[in-house]
Amino acid sequence: MRSLRLDTPKSLAQQVMQRLRQAIIEGEFALGAAISEEMVANSFGVSRTPVREAMGQLQAQGLVVIRPQVGSFVFTPSAEDINALCTFRVALEPRAAELAFRHDRDGAIAALSAAIAAMEPAVAAKDNIAYGRADAAFHEALFTHCGNRYLAESYQLVSGRVAALRTNLTSPIDVRTRTSFDEHRKLLDLFARGEFAAFEDLMTTHITNSGTVYASALKVD
Repeated sequence: MRSLRLDTPKSLAQQVMQRLRQAIIEGEFALGAAISEEMVANSFGVSRTPVREAMGQLQAQGLVVIRPQVGSFVFTPSAEDINALCTFRVALEPRAAELAFRHDRDGAIAALSAAIAAMEPAVAAKDNIAYGRADAAFHEALFTHCGNRYLAESYQLVSGRVAALRTNLTSPIDVRTRTSFDEHRKLLDLFARGEFAAFEDLMTTHITNSGTVYASALKVD
């Protein structure tokens, strides 16, 4: 694991939460891994109080499961969880795209293009962490520019889990093939032209394929 050094002047609990969130999303803690409060407190040089508060925040985000008298663990999704998550994304992302097109088309296109520009070197380098970050930025851009904070906040409820599953399960495959990269470029093209029926069809396929990869990984485990 990389250094857990604290650099920003935020509350201790917020700093711990953000660093642990990053570690979970980027695979420093594997899905289902135990997270020792004592280890985290020692790594940060803080007491257990802000660590417990951070764990509570991460549990609210669905990234951590706290089992009383047992410990804290990175989430492990069930097949039902994955199906529900994909259904949620299929319902929200095409609507967010349409709103983003009407609310801030130029800003959304710039953000989507920047994400795709970051994907290309990640594919070339087979860097699944960098690819996962860029992939997450692409999908989050639809909500950032949609102009509806309720829709954006709804996506934030699951964005951490989506990002963690992406980095741990789909990105290692995506950086070995160009399928995902090509789909994102096509999604941008459809978005820019306002062809939202085709956009929704492709986004549904894209999300459904990710869910299939997640489910397959669960069966292997």
